[in-house]
Amino acid sequence: MDAVTRIAMDNIADFANSKPVRPERRLAERRQYRTIWISDIHLGTRGCNADMLIDFLDHVDSERLYLVGDIIDGWRLKKKFYWPASHNDVVWRLLKRAKRGTDVIYIPGNHDEMMRQFTGLDFGGVAIRRKAIHETVDGRRLLILHGDEFDIITLTHRWLAHVGDAAYEFMMALNRWVNAYRRFFNLPYWSLSKHAKAKVKNAVEFISNYEEVIAEAAGARGVDGVVCGHIHTAEFRVIDGVEYYNDGDWVEGCTALVEHFDGRMELLHWADEIAARDLSEASATEPDEADIEMLAA
Repeated sequence: MDAVTRIAMDNIADFANSKPVRPERRLAERRQYRTIWISDIHLGTRGCNADMLIDFLDHVDSERLYLVGDIIDGWRLKKKFYWPASHNDVVWRLLKRAKRGTDVIYIPGNHDEMMRQFTGLDFGGVAIRRKAIHETVDGRRLLILHGDEFDIITLTHRWLAHVGDAAYEFMMALNRWVNAYRRFFNLPYWSLSKHAKAKVKNAVEFISNYEEVIAEAAGARGVDGVVCGHIHTAEFRVIDGVEYYNDGDWVEGCTALVEHFDGRMELLHWADEIAARDLSEASATEPDEADIEMLAA
């Protein structure tokens, strides 16, 4: 067991019993979903949008929560330890859900592969599994896995995956500067890397191939669909009769996949949700014409 894993295991109980630096919001009513899927949080990196994820976790609730890999970035933590209070607050909220009765299933990815050695065990009410089958309320069977198993670079050229990770970290640094500029001018969050991936032909082709390979593998297993993460690209499409869902990430897109109580699936883009909420709150505080006329009189 390496140092990063040992720290995580030694402190998991402390997270559940401690108090977060940022208290949980006491909202009158949270959005209720049957199931929530989130992945690719990359706690332990500067690119992690922990503040936005905390906002998400404080506004939604569910009967079941799937953590679909790369929750903690062991690759980055081994190089340089980085763990601000907001990352503790994310872990606290996840463990608090398990303590309150939410079924939390954690499927480690390639960046938190050190947790795969605990497959089959439960820690703090969190069940660690290699993969899972989820049945929707209307009877569809969905295969849940991280997805790195179908990434040829991760499988056969691990060194190249690490080179790509370094390049990705540089892109995330640029992304932080861009959004610091946007916040200064009260502009909403915008992902530079997400925009770049959508414009680069090779990236688009890789994503398309990845989606098709995973959908084909899910179809071969006799399920109706698949939910994965790994490539940081939220998506829903039907491929040869198989429903392909990618819940995205909390580095670039800040997205989650949810199942409603009628079985309907939806991708939530939380940056857009926050922008809409801020606009609504700003509009609510603006005086209407009658108020302006009264003040003028």
